[in-house]
Order: sequence, then structure tokens, then C-alpha cells
Amino acid sequence: MLGVEHLTVRYGAVVALRDVSLHVDEGELVAVVGPNGAGKSTLLNTVAGLLRPARGRVRLAGRDVIGHDPARLVRAGLALVPEHRRIFTDLTVAENLQLAGVTASRADRVRRLDEARQRFAVLDQRWTTAAGHLSGGEAQQLAIARALMSDPQLLLLDEPTLGLSPVMTDTVFDLLDDLHARGRTILLVEQNAHRALQLADRGYVMRPGEIAAEGAGADLAARDDLFATYLGGERSER
Repeated sequence: MLGVEHLTVRYGAVVALRDVSLHVDEGELVAVVGPNGAGKSTLLNTVAGLLRPARGRVRLAGRDVIGHDPARLVRAGLALVPEHRRIFTDLTVAENLQLAGVTASRADRVRRLDEARQRFAVLDQRWTTAAGHLSGGEAQQLAIARALMSDPQLLLLDEPTLGLSPVMTDTVFDLLDDLHARGRTILLVEQNAHRALQLADRGYVMRPGEIAAEGAGADLAARDDLFATYLGGERSER
């Protein structure tokens, strides 16, 4: 589904990613974890077309998509849930979702809106509420629901539990588990490394600018050496 090959990304003279390669197969949930500043968000933003690499390739369903703008990538089947959500706070929940489904046919848009109301009960209850009045957990669910309005082949999520309470963190992880179980292909960047790796089929651990380790999610989650070196010490359930 996704292939990232020898990706190098620079911010001026600063190298944010250096020769990074990874892949996500259809139906997989793959987690990317690492310390702040490792380049995880840069990786997602480059895949999503928001940044242009200095070298390397990004392939989506076998096609080289370097140079494609984000709107074109959405039409090609990719959707990003960005860090800090970036929902339209002056629009209602319904309006945010309707806007996200603008490229779909009317029938598909109506069907996906119905699916969103069924899957996200809290959004159904807040349907006519301005998004700026949502709690952090509600806003994150809206950001995910908005991304699903394009029915993406590949869903990218950047720190979806950042700043959430333990209860809402559980809600988001349960949602990702359900989406994965239903066959959704997911690339997840997440600060809660242990839980993300436990959830994932496979994972990548980053150190600044590079991949430090890769493997089965459960295997990486069990490695105390990785947590001590790259992930802030002891493994945690929360």
C-alpha cells in the first residue's frame, strides 16, 4: 500500500530525515514511535504531500507520488489526521464532515455521514455544535471522522492521543483497534509508544532523523532496551 524509500528531508541546512525507508501493507496497522524531534511528524507530512523531500521516493499503491499536492493525494486514497487536529472551529460538527466529503458523490456523502453518526455517538449528540466548543477528546474524534469521510485506502494519524485524558486515550485506541479490525490500513505516529506498539502489526522506532529499529509491534513493545534508549525509560500502559 505504502512504500517510503530512502527518504531525506531538510529544513534549510537541518536534515530532519536521513535515508528513511519503511512500508505499510494493505490491512496493516503500523506504528512509528520515537522521542520528540525524531522526525515522525516530518515523515507523515512528507507522505501526505505537505513537504517535498530532498531525495527518496514515496509510493502509494505502487505509484510514485512525490510532487503530488495534498488534494491530489486525498483523491488517490490518502487521508491525514494532523497533530493538533486542525478542525474548523467556527463550523459545526456536521459542517466539518460535510466539507470533508465534498469530493464524494451525494449518495456516498450521505452514507458516510450516516456512518459517522453511528460510529461516533458523541458527535451525533453534538451534531449542530460548533467544533470550537468540543472537548479535546470530542475534537479528536471529529478529526478522525473527518478523515474517514474520504473513505481512504490509507489513514495517517499524527499523535492522536496528545493531550487527552486517560479515558479519552482509551477511546481513541479502541477506535483505532476497531478500524484496523474492519480492514482499514493505518500508519500511526504516537507518543504513547507502548500502547501503540501493542496495537500495531509492525512498528518502527525512530531516533533523530533515522530508523533505529523495526519489527513486529509486540516484539518491539517488549524490548526494555529500546525504551531505555529511545522512548523515555520504563514502558507504560498509559
